[in-house]
Amino acid sequence: MNDQLEETKDLIQGLSEPLYRYISRIAPDGFAFVFHIIVKITLLICIFLVFDFIFKIIINSVFRIFRNKEKYPVINSIYESKITNSLAHLFALLIVGSIHESIFAGALDKTTNFLIRSVNLGMVMIFAGMLYRGLSAFRNYFIIKQDFYRIMALNAISETMKILGIFLFSVVGICVIFGIKGTTIVGSLGAITAVLVLVFRDTILGFVTGLHVATSKNLKVGDWVSIPKYNLEGNISEINLLTTKINNFDRTFSTIPTYDLLTTEIKNLQVISETNARRIKKSIYFNINSFKFLTDEDIERLKSINLIADYLNKSSIELKKEKENMMHKEEIINGRQLTNIGVFRYYAQKYIERIPELDKEGPVMVRQLNITPQGLPLEIYSFTTDTEWVRFEEIQSDIFDHLLVASKEFDLEVMQVKV
Repeated sequence: MNDQLEETKDLIQGLSEPLYRYISRIAPDGFAFVFHIIVKITLLICIFLVFDFIFKIIINSVFRIFRNKEKYPVINSIYESKITNSLAHLFALLIVGSIHESIFAGALDKTTNFLIRSVNLGMVMIFAGMLYRGLSAFRNYFIIKQDFYRIMALNAISETMKILGIFLFSVVGICVIFGIKGTTIVGSLGAITAVLVLVFRDTILGFVTGLHVATSKNLKVGDWVSIPKYNLEGNISEINLLTTKINNFDRTFSTIPTYDLLTTEIKNLQVISETNARRIKKSIYFNINSFKFLTDEDIERLKSINLIADYLNKSSIELKKEKENMMHKEEIINGRQLTNIGVFRYYAQKYIERIPELDKEGPVMVRQLNITPQGLPLEIYSFTTDTEWVRFEEIQSDIFDHLLVASKEFDLEVMQVKV
């Protein structure tokens, strides 16, 4: 490689003076400087591309040897993020930077300073690319390791680093191009610090949120979430510095500000799939005007329902004993009485207890909720053992199909808004 470099340098040095005289002769008056810059940059770019191509082949060939992701996750992360290409660019530019002054010796020295700044600017751009690709390499490594919480933290850090990197490398690039000190530019930014904080408010909040989510491990990509504030329910597909993308179940997607993950109520429903239990929490609203005490005739008729026959027999005996010595026992309101809503609630309880798809280790409950203008809610609260969405809906629908129709046997009226 050194021999090739020396041969290339000698060849170009031999052509430098004739080329300088030729360009000076054909260039219009006053434009010789511009023509020399164009020719020199073009020639240096060609040299850069040749060496860059050679280094890419060598470096990538070495990295391809370690293709096993399980054995060499770090090397594979570096290769997939194309840091090897940035290394090839760096080596090629170092060669160009080391030879350009010698190969153009004596040929319009005024262009040398411009070329030096161009090479330095290229070096800044390569280091910026290496930074971004290095962050991608870290992310690829944790993807291979399937560490999704660290991926979220790294997303927040990498996005912040990219924004800060753009600012930093822009300052360095300006300093290189115009040959000024970086402290001059940075010092002038002190007066607009408050403005910068305001401009990057969402970025700062997103960075803090990303770190919080990663360390608390409450959320991760792929989780099934519900966000009441936006009326959203779906799976998190991406968490970035500024926005979080959610794939809705209607096959659309929504984006929300990432800092909302820290400030908004979010229900993580992923535990439903992981624990193999999904909650049923649904109510039937009954018209209060249809509630009544059960007469002896009503009780005898309902005793034909197997699930509540024993309950009615036992309750009837107990109630009759209580009324034996009671004054005005002929009045139905005196003493304890069975009601159609109460007996139906008992029936509904016994009915859901016999359903095999409900989790018997968790609560299996029929309960009354607070009365509303729409009527009295009777809620079924339990968990299914099958969390698959379609099957869950089938189990839930079967329960309420039965109870809605069965309520007619108890002379109950389901509340409906009449238009």
